[in-house]
Amino acid sequence: MFHGPAQFLPAHEYRRLRWRNGAGWTREILALPDPERWDLRLSIAEIEAPAAYSPFPGMLREQVLLAGNGLRLDFADGQQVELAPPYQRVRFSGERDLVAMPVDGPVQAFNLIWRPSALEVELLHRPLVGGMFCFADAETAWALHLLGGTARISGDGGEQLLAGGDSAWLASAQRRRFAIDGAGEALLLRVGRAGGDESPRFQ
Repeated sequence: MFHGPAQFLPAHEYRRLRWRNGAGWTREILALPDPERWDLRLSIAEIEAPAAYSPFPGMLREQVLLAGNGLRLDFADGQQVELAPPYQRVRFSGERDLVAMPVDGPVQAFNLIWRPSALEVELLHRPLVGGMFCFADAETAWALHLLGGTARISGDGGEQLLAGGDSAWLASAQRRRFAIDGAGEALLLRVGRAGGDESPRFQ
């Protein structure tokens, strides 16, 4: 997955799929290295009523509230976590049993799931004001989900325009600089091999 190529992922092309347990729907942004046998998956969960989450043994999860008035996660061990707007988030183990409770109406949540034995993932919430650079290579890749506004991503002479809700996967076998500039907010994910260098590679 680290060898590229870069992928630009418009929101209208996300796959709408049932949850594994059939209790809800998600719009799949990206699943790597294979849609059926993946180590990394990005999606947007649609939660309209209380629903148990599907278990993902051996995985880690992180969720960010994208839209709605709030989302409460009721874990079977008694822990409760409430995600409030805008963009509050939580990380938890994929095998934990829990029920998601939307607060005062339907919600949407950015859903990051990865296999920690294979990957190290860092999720960053960043304003887009002017420009910044992400560096990808054989050990590090980046994903971007544009929360709002617009962004232009360029690298190796090509460029792509993103609108709110669009995403991108920035990867390359050789060291490559991707320039990102625009105005708005984005989720940035740094993805590296487990046990690799954890230092951020963006400016």
